Amino acid sequence: MTAAQQTHPALNARSIDYARQLIRRRSITPEDAGCQKWLADKLSKIGFECFHLSIEGVSNLIASIGHGPNAVAFAGHTDVVPPGPLDKWSSPPFEARIQGNELIGRGAADMKTGVAAMLAAIERHLEQGLPVNRRFLFLITSDEEGEAEFGSKEIKAWLDDHQVNLDYCIVGEPTASEQTGDTVKVGRRGAISGRIWVKGKQGHVAYPQYSENAIHGMGDVLNTLNSISWDKGSQDFPGTSLQVTHIDSGAFTDNIVPGQCSLCFNVRYSDRYDEIAIIGLIEKRLAELAVEHTLTWERPCMPYLTPTHYEDGLITVVEQAIHKNTGRFPALSTSGGTSDGRFFASGDTQVVELGVPNKTIHQVNERIHIGDLATLEDIYTDLLESLLV
Repeated sequence: MTAAQQTHPALNARSIDYARQLIRRRSITPEDAGCQKWLADKLSKIGFECFHLSIEGVSNLIASIGHGPNAVAFAGHTDVVPPGPLDKWSSPPFEARIQGNELIGRGAADMKTGVAAMLAAIERHLEQGLPVNRRFLFLITSDEEGEAEFGSKEIKAWLDDHQVNLDYCIVGEPTASEQTGDTVKVGRRGAISGRIWVKGKQGHVAYPQYSENAIHGMGDVLNTLNSISWDKGSQDFPGTSLQVTHIDSGAFTDNIVPGQCSLCFNVRYSDRYDEIAIIGLIEKRLAELAVEHTLTWERPCMPYLTPTHYEDGLITVVEQAIHKNTGRFPALSTSGGTSDGRFFASGDTQVVELGVPNKTIHQVNERIHIGDLATLEDIYTDLLESLLV
């Protein structure tokens, strides 16, 4: 054992090395940069059958071991967001350097560490000679951080075509607040984005009577969007909210009245609404305005919720594995953004998201404590013993 490993025992966890191997591959959405080939090579050596599904530049990996009508899956993604300003990083974002107790790099939290812990857990399970008494799959995409059109959505279609029905799916997204295991996601709000164009008439600012200011018209649209009263949430979901994300009236010149203006917004909605209700409400309110406009909708994301009432369901098993390794039970949450869990969740498939802390995701100097990754590996290993034996 090296001096560093004696100082930081978590460095003995194999998921640390696996995470560094993955982080060093510059897999910015939708690029996979060889992550899935590396993962497939590791899985093939322990008996998995691996299938690569490439669509529109997106890489997807479906790896399977075991048989039977009942199936359990680990799901995740190998793509990451761009690193941002390189000079702001304390070490190169794709070097995967360990500084003190922390692993630093793009994907250290979101979510190459989750994939690494999944791989380490199934290796440990098989090395102990434990059985796989149902079908077990890895479902990995390189299109989670982008439009998500050709990633997990296509993987789910492949599963349906091959009549693979998931009972349980564990998604490795970063879910913890302070320490691995303190929070898991059992659902996510729905989301949808909209884009509005207002048409005016360009003219000279000194002669406003001959023009129609598109920004002024958009002001009425903005006031209408802001005046909508949304729900405050429920026991299971945070409240619905609408946020304006961008306004653009074209190139600026201080003596021209703009003849067009666009506005982008995003709605995150609770279980009080569905996509049809959100669209109908906003379109009705805007139709009441005397403003010529065009509205289009983008990137719809359906909500999902795994109920807690299942006896011996996935949530219970996850709670037990976390308690065994941390001595505490997790908070159950549906907060945050969307995730690929929505593609796998259904009335027949229970989905729980469980990963490392998310405080630094998408930030410069993204990082986690190495002990949090070692803990996640242990939790996943105990999960597999409960679900596969």
